[in-house]
Amino acid sequence: MAVPAPPRPAGSIRIMVAEDEPHIRRILVTLLEAQGFRVDVARDGNEALEFLDGPAAYDAVLLDLLMPGHTGLEVLEQIRGMSRRALTPVLLLSAKGQDADRDRAFQLGAADFLTKPFSPKKLINRLDQLLGQAREGNGRDG
Repeated sequence: MAVPAPPRPAGSIRIMVAEDEPHIRRILVTLLEAQGFRVDVARDGNEALEFLDGPAAYDAVLLDLLMPGHTGLEVLEQIRGMSRRALTPVLLLSAKGQDADRDRAFQLGAADFLTKPFSPKKLINRLDQLLGQAREGNGRDG
């Protein structure tokens, strides 16, 4: 039986979300902010890399697989090459759900891979699990 995650003080956990689809992006931001996460939003792979090159420390990163500019896999590969972000948990989101994409994501160091559509509860549970593992392994970048 899963142990519930401890409550998070509002804004204490910062997540970068990269999603090009406006409707899905709004849903993700609304869901995450309602759960107490602080959220930075990128509209494509290029903007995601700009955020990641900046000074903000992220506890986790959510990447859409198929985005303009750079794909989620390309952004993930860049993240793993950044010394201060190499251990940051990255969760990929995809409407495709192809085994090859999933396999490549895990080869590049993704912490998890969710296929759209997914339930909000499942996303929050996965994030809580990843963040718990990151805290144990000191995964916050910065």
